Order: sequence, then structure tokens, then C-alpha cells
Amino acid sequence: MAQFDRPLRVLIATDTYPPDVNGAGYFTHRLAEGLARRGHRVHVVCPSERGEPYVTVNGEVTEHRMPSAPIPFQPSMRAALPLGLGGHLARIVQRMDPDVVHAQSHFPVSRAALRKGRAAGIPVVLTNHFMPDNLYAHARVPAPMREAAGTLAWRDMIRVAGEADYVTTPTPRAARLLREKGFARTVEDISCGIDLERFRPRAGDRAAARRRFGLPDRDTIVFVGRLDEEKRIVDTIRALARIVPERDAQLALAGTGQREEELRALAAELGVADRVFFLGFVPDEDLPLVYAAGDAFAIAGVAELQSIATLEAMSTGLPVVAADAMALPHLVEEGRNGFLFPPGDDARLADRLLTVLGPERDRLAMGAASREIALRHDHRRSLERFEDTYRRLRGAPPVPLWVERAVAERAVAV
Repeated sequence: MAQFDRPLRVLIATDTYPPDVNGAGYFTHRLAEGLARRGHRVHVVCPSERGEPYVTVNGEVTEHRMPSAPIPFQPSMRAALPLGLGGHLARIVQRMDPDVVHAQSHFPVSRAALRKGRAAGIPVVLTNHFMPDNLYAHARVPAPMREAAGTLAWRDMIRVAGEADYVTTPTPRAARLLREKGFARTVEDISCGIDLERFRPRAGDRAAARRRFGLPDRDTIVFVGRLDEEKRIVDTIRALARIVPERDAQLALAGTGQREEELRALAAELGVADRVFFLGFVPDEDLPLVYAAGDAFAIAGVAELQSIATLEAMSTGLPVVAADAMALPHLVEEGRNGFLFPPGDDARLADRLLTVLGPERDRLAMGAASREIALRHDHRRSLERFEDTYRRLRGAPPVPLWVERAVAERAVAV
């Protein structure tokens, strides 16, 4: 069998993976499973969710769980312990002899895999899901220190990315951000992709979905994601409080996070506690029903490099009201499938939500447009593009590491 026809051996390195609940972890899981279903041999290296190391075969994917410890202030997540990590990765690379190493960040597991792959002469792809804004609250970085911390974090990320053979990121805006931060080489935007069959219009399931989650039968705004500071859910609750005098509406929040008690208190303070429903952690198999229960999707966060949840809502046929920030404008065609609003402007958010919750005919038309736009993000197409990238790199001579480091150092200097 020719080199480019045979199944690939892919080693994916990630610092977050299910049962972690976040977009990067879910994307990596779907990537691994999708590649395995297409006949490739896929191994994943990630932190152990229970502390001690172990190896397991999960479906068609082999998982190498590295020794880990709880992340301070984040009891639901763990980080790999650095002691012995490089040796673990070197042995996995030697035994598996992958065609490509695909690192999902610049954090310890991904960084170690990148360097062991390069040392073995194996091409390395790095996909960036990183935004400092997503770390500030988790690491309890005081507001006055965030700008300096963000600068240092970006500098470290750009330096590590410079060691990879090829860099991707989910959206054109995210690619542009890397260049703005000093990355001097090509960055390819490859959508994280979504399963268009799982997340599809389910108008006939709305009543059942609302009963499933204990939601009254009224206009329903949904949000899926972490209940953390950078998601700015306070803006959505404030917008709901502005809406209810004019419209019988409610907000359903699917997810958990550090700010849940604060959000409950805010809803009570604004007199909408009986209209804000905290659904908690929703298992992946039930997630499509959350969107089916809704009439519109609202997202107020400003640190989204793509927002898989927004894409899932769109694929389900929901109009979207989103903050005009980062990659969200790539998903919203103003007036066609929803609206953008200035970040932090809950009055404008409320106004836009009233518009999309207006006449049913208009709402359905915007939902249909959302579905049409979401079709561009078929996860099968994303898998094909990553396969093409892997095969192309495997067929190309490796670039000397000293050249990559020199490029990265110049990028940081600029």
C-alpha cells in the first residue's frame, strides 16, 4: 500500500480531555473518535482524571492517562505532573512510531509531546484553542495584573507554536489573532466542526424537551457552556430582566461553573429567579434536547475562538444573539440568522432578543438561516482537512528545529 493510501498513525496530545467539560476537550475527543472511525490508528495522551497513570482502550481510541494533580481553584480539572512526563512521552512515541503528533495546546502534555515528536523526526501539528481570558478567573489573576499576565502567556504560546511544523486554529479571526500576537508563519483555520445529524432541527420535540428539563412552556432562551466569568452570563440575566415586562420569557443555562451561586443571587435580586433555570451538567447524549427546548440562543462571552455551542444551536435551527467579539461575528449574519450586540450592553442584548423572539414566521426564517450557515462546519469536512494536513506533512522533509526557533524568536521580538 502506498504511503499516502494506508491508514495513518496519529498521536494526539492534549491537556484537557473528557470527563473535562470544555470546548477544547470535546473537540479533541471528537477528532480522535472521528479519525479512528475513518480507519486510522489513534492514541491520545492526556492527564489522568483520577491521578494515577493508566492506559485504556476507549472504543477505537487508545488513551494514555498521565499522572496528574488537581488544578488550584479548579477542583473539577487536573493537570499532568511534569516529573517523568517527558520520559512517558518519549516511550509512547518510540513504541507507536506515529506519522504525526497533533498537540492541542502549549501546556505541559502538549508541549512535551511536541518536543519528543520533533526529536524523533516526526511532523508536529499544533492547534491553538488558547485565550488568556479563559484563564484569568480560573487562576484568580487580579484585574490589575491581567494585561501583563496575558502578554507573558501569549509570548510563551507563540514561542511553543514556533516549534511545531504546522499551526491551525478554528477560525480566520483566531488565525489573525495569532499573527497580531507575533506569530510570523502560516496559520490555517480549520473549523472544529459539529455533527450535523445529532444537532438538527427538532421543532416537533420542543414540548417533550421542555418537560425533560422541567421548563415551563414559554419563550425560552438557552445557553450551553461553563458558568464562569468570561462567559458574561450576568449580561444575559440582566437582559432577561429587561425583557420580561414585555414578553413571557425564560432563560435555561446548561452547564456548571464557579459563578453559579453569584448568578442565582443576581437573578433573585432582579426578580427573575423563577425564570432562570440552572440545568446543571447535561450529559452529551442529552445535549441536543437542550437546544430543542429553546427558541433562541444567547451568548455574551468575549473570548470565543469559535464557540462550538453556538454552532450546535445554529445547526439545531435556533436564531442567535451574540456579543460582537472575537470569532462570534463569523457565525452571525446580522438580521439573517440573528444579531450582534456590543459586549457588556445588556440593554442592546435585550432589544435584540425581543426581536428574535418576535413573530414566529420571522423566528423560523432566522433559524433556517442558522442551519444553512452551520452546514459549512460539517465535522466530516474538518476531519478530511486534518487528514490532508497530516499526509502532506508526512510527505514533506522536516524543517530543522533551529530554523523554527529562529522564526519564533523573531516573531516574539516584533
